[in-house]
Order: sequence, then C-alpha cells, then structure tokens
Amino acid sequence: MKGKTLLTLCLTFLKIGLFTIGGGYAMISILERDLVDEKKWLTAEELSNIIVVAESTPGPIMINTATYVGFKVGKVLGSVLATIAVVIPSLVIITAIYSVYGLFRDNVWVNAAFRGIHCAVVVLLVNAIAKIIKPMEKNALTIALSVVAFLVALFTDFNVIWVILIGGAIGILVKILKKEGK
Repeated sequence: MKGKTLLTLCLTFLKIGLFTIGGGYAMISILERDLVDEKKWLTAEELSNIIVVAESTPGPIMINTATYVGFKVGKVLGSVLATIAVVIPSLVIITAIYSVYGLFRDNVWVNAAFRGIHCAVVVLLVNAIAKIIKPMEKNALTIALSVVAFLVALFTDFNVIWVILIGGAIGILVKILKKEGK
C-alpha cells in the first residue's frame, strides 16, 4: 500500500473516530458516506456485512469497562492487558471466519444467513434508538430537533457530521438562553 493511500486511510478513520458521537450506530451513515460513496473502498453490501460481523465482537461498553477495571486493578499495564484480553476471542474468531469467507461468499446458504442476520441487526438498531430516546429529555424542542435531524439525514445528502455539530450547538444555545432567562 502506498504512503499516500495509508495517510488517506488514517485521516479518514481519524475523522470518523472524531465524530463518532453516540457510539457505533451513530457512525453508520458516516461510514457509508466516506467508505462507500466517496472513497469506494467498500460496497454498500460489504459495509452491511461488516456491521453484521461487528455485532459479534465486544463493543465499546465492554472494551471501555475492561480498560477502566484493568487500570483500577493494575494501572496502565492492567488496562492494556484487560483490553487486549477482551478483544482476543472475537479477533481470533473473526479472523478465522474472514480467512475462509471467500470460499463461501457466493454460497446461497451463507447469503441467506447474512440476510437473516441483517434483519436481526435492524432490531438491534431499533433497540439502540429506543435506549437513546429513553433517557432523553422529551419536550417540544427535543422532539422537533430529533425529527428534523432524522429527516435531514434520511432524505438529503447533508453531511451528518454537521447534523451532530448543529445539534450540539443548539443544545448549548438553549442552555445559555435558559440560564439568561432565570
């Protein structure tokens, strides 16, 4: 891989990581835009399959918990070891599956399994949305902002990073206005 390509790869994922506010599900549209639409490094189907596979690995809650507990028990070395330990099983399993996936990629049964798993991932996405909505302060403004942000993300090519940043700016503005109104 050429140096420029590696730099582009690193900068792309640095940008994605920087704007992954809300966790993995929140970045799916950013991944699709950057990796599928702009860079053409993946097809939409490949990204969908990656999301399905990623659901079988420990997520940020598990990794962050392992890192925190590891640090509490054994400082920096403990955090590194606990984090590596929680990732190793999934890494080994996913690597093994990936190494033979090419042999089964066009298999009708494997494709049928992925279609079924995709349905399960949709349920996980809806569940994540429900968990995000549950603790959210529900008033006319937050509901309106949520609906507008959803519609903008769904029906336009407006960059979702801007949707996130604008939402944050509106939240800060509302807080300032409430504070001044007291």
